[in-house]
Amino acid sequence: MYVILLLISVIMVFPFYWMAVSSLKTPAELAALPPVWWPSSPSVESYKDIFEVIPFGRSILNSLVVTTAATISILLTSIMAGYVFAKYSFRGKNVLFVIVLSTMMVPQFVLIVPLYHMMNGLGLVNTFFGLILPNMANAFGIFLMKQFIEGIPDDLIEAARLDGASEFKILWTVIVPLLKPAASALILFAFVYQWNNFLWPLTIVQSPEMNTVVLALNSLRSYTTSVEYTNVVMAGATIGILPSVLLFIWLQKFFIEGIAMTGIKG
Repeated sequence: MYVILLLISVIMVFPFYWMAVSSLKTPAELAALPPVWWPSSPSVESYKDIFEVIPFGRSILNSLVVTTAATISILLTSIMAGYVFAKYSFRGKNVLFVIVLSTMMVPQFVLIVPLYHMMNGLGLVNTFFGLILPNMANAFGIFLMKQFIEGIPDDLIEAARLDGASEFKILWTVIVPLLKPAASALILFAFVYQWNNFLWPLTIVQSPEMNTVVLALNSLRSYTTSVEYTNVVMAGATIGILPSVLLFIWLQKFFIEGIAMTGIKG
């Protein structure tokens, strides 16, 4: 079993290893046959070049602003909506929840044209708010939080109500502190999705100054035609995945716990 898991892990990790190693190679080593598995003299020049050929630093900042804002918004809206669906009874609740879940089945490209017209009508094309607004809520996040909150005993909520706590105070002082595993999983899912989102930024961004990381890397396509600049492209890709990898390492324990505790419930 361990041998099989190790083999699968190597297969999954190898593309990332090759990307990082290729960013340290010289053009001659990139073109060498058989392949060079480790550069004889690793060089970080490609990491300097990536910030010179495109405004990569500005793109990273743009992605951090958009991704952080969208992730926080998704977390807040998912917690509030999940709490309502999990602990409140009202007419039409199940129908409304099914409608929310059904939005997960709608492909993103179907919504691109109407969303663009909405943002254009609001004057939000080529703005941070235009990038963030369509991604401020997420049906999967609502579902994840509902599944987790349903497992929290109702006695805790009733005790807080008897103590005179308001519904908002119950939510933020009783429920939220118990949501760390589920919230960590949702933060990771939302961050990775928003960081790697390509179609919507490609649609609404009209100037290089507003490019996100994925759009900046897309602008490097012309460099992939020459082995001479492949290390620059690989350096940009390596930097581009670092925030997601670091966030996963930080939240790994809570992420696994959150998926285990929410994914097995019907």
